[in-house]
Amino acid sequence: MLRDLSPQAVFMGLLTAFVGFASSFAVVLQGLKGVGASDAQAASGLMAAAITMGFCGVFLSLRTRMPVSIAWSTPGAALLATSGTVDGGFAAAVGAFILCGLLIVISGLWRPFGRAVAAIPASLANAMLAGILLGLCLAPFRAIAFDPLLGLPIIVAWVIGGRINRFAAIPAALAAFILVVAIGVPFPDGWQDRLADAAVPQPVFVTPVFSVEALLGLGLPLFIVTMASQNIPGLAVLTAHDYRPKAGPLFAGTGVFSLLGAPFGSHAVNLAAITAAMVAGADAHPDPSRRYWAAVICGFAYVVLGLFAGVTTAFVSLAPAVLIEAVAGLALIAAFTGSALAAFRDEDARPAAAVTFLATASGMSLFGVSGAFWGLLAGAAMLTLIRIRT
Repeated sequence: MLRDLSPQAVFMGLLTAFVGFASSFAVVLQGLKGVGASDAQAASGLMAAAITMGFCGVFLSLRTRMPVSIAWSTPGAALLATSGTVDGGFAAAVGAFILCGLLIVISGLWRPFGRAVAAIPASLANAMLAGILLGLCLAPFRAIAFDPLLGLPIIVAWVIGGRINRFAAIPAALAAFILVVAIGVPFPDGWQDRLADAAVPQPVFVTPVFSVEALLGLGLPLFIVTMASQNIPGLAVLTAHDYRPKAGPLFAGTGVFSLLGAPFGSHAVNLAAITAAMVAGADAHPDPSRRYWAAVICGFAYVVLGLFAGVTTAFVSLAPAVLIEAVAGLALIAAFTGSALAAFRDEDARPAAAVTFLATASGMSLFGVSGAFWGLLAGAAMLTLIRIRT
């Protein structure tokens, strides 16, 4: 196996890890805090997510000899950011994370269940995702209203970076965020000590609490979003690069690692889609049979980045929340446009998709259950009526 290692794979693996972490860690932090995590719990969740997805990628890539790239569930984190705190606080959210991991394992091991998940109409799944992402995608413009001198540089850097290279857009916005915070935001007394203390990894174990509201409002939508917008597309990316992995073991593997990270605040890990194309393409190595090392290097890099998640969280906490929301929103614009287009592509299912999108985006909550669940339910009912009439 060491003979397959190449400098090209090492470079692409490190680049993939940087892009994957820098482009969406803000979304993860925002999501964890959105469901009630403290700064320490959010740092622990970010660390656990990075470490578990790193080891999961290393394990699956070495086992299959394929470039299996793993990521945290970015759409899932966006769901958390828009759901709000549930009864029971962050402990109840952790219980929902555990349920999500169990459902992913079941979908991989029990074929009928996996087929049932895959049978969820793509228009409804994408409409739910678009509704979840809408609120966060508005954040960059709220940041301009908050303070143009702080918000505009982030958006301008995102535009310029994207014109140079689409993978450079979010790192450029992140660099602008760091400069804006360093130059334009007054730091509180003792901030240096906070950063120094955060340099030591501090995992926080959260005893889960299980409630019906959290399981329906967070756990089930988190599972559906993770499967529909990450695991299934991630598998499609591998197939498009002429790899033929067995879907069940890959899904089950991500579910197991999701379960391992959940008690420490990690919401879910899954097959990557965008970064999967980086490690599975010819840039990782001309020989497809040797590209798996790019995913392995990427996994180890995620583990290292995860160990410094506390410093990342501590620095981000020094800035106004609207600025980190702006970075998170910019990171999700591409996902929003893709899901919105896919949701309304089918003309016959368009009314059902609209109901799902609007109900989810409304932020409504009934019986303690978030709008994502009710949106999917209402859209399914609408689609059933359309099909019965037809």
